[in-house]
Amino acid sequence: MNLANKLTLLRVVLVPVFMALLLTEGTGFQIAALAVFVIASLTDMLDGQIARRYNQMTTFGKFADPLADKMLTTAAFLVFMEQGIINSWALIIILVREFAVSGVRLAAVAEGKVIAASFFGKFKTVAQMAAIIITILLMNIPAVPHTVGVRISAALIWISVVFTVLSGADYLIKNWSLMKLK
Repeated sequence: MNLANKLTLLRVVLVPVFMALLLTEGTGFQIAALAVFVIASLTDMLDGQIARRYNQMTTFGKFADPLADKMLTTAAFLVFMEQGIINSWALIIILVREFAVSGVRLAAVAEGKVIAASFFGKFKTVAQMAAIIITILLMNIPAVPHTVGVRISAALIWISVVFTVLSGADYLIKNWSLMKLK
């Protein structure tokens, strides 16, 4: 297993650690959750750079990398929904997009093709990760009233939802030929 794939697997392993910390009350746990999330997010950037630079791109990496991203961001959004920070509609839109794109990827595999993450998909991931990082920060800055933090966080998450929809549409349009109705 190459280094890029090991970083992807590390991100998967960090998901339950992140979620457990985020669900634990106390600023120290929240800051630790933020640190774990940032480290996991950086592995996303690093694994792609390493794979391209050292020609370590693999079918596993093309499939597992976006899946690891989905696991990480979905974990955060689920906790935020439980805490009343994210609207359930926003989460449903995000999840529907993720399932649709995963379906397209599975259809591609059935045709012997692998769909790598697109520019829009990567931008969506960055927008979601930025919204998550800012949300964790806002919820733990005593000077920011909780209601203000929730409103700002909700706005950032809805902005990321817009990018989520756009990237999903991009995947579906570019890969429509894979969705043969027989």
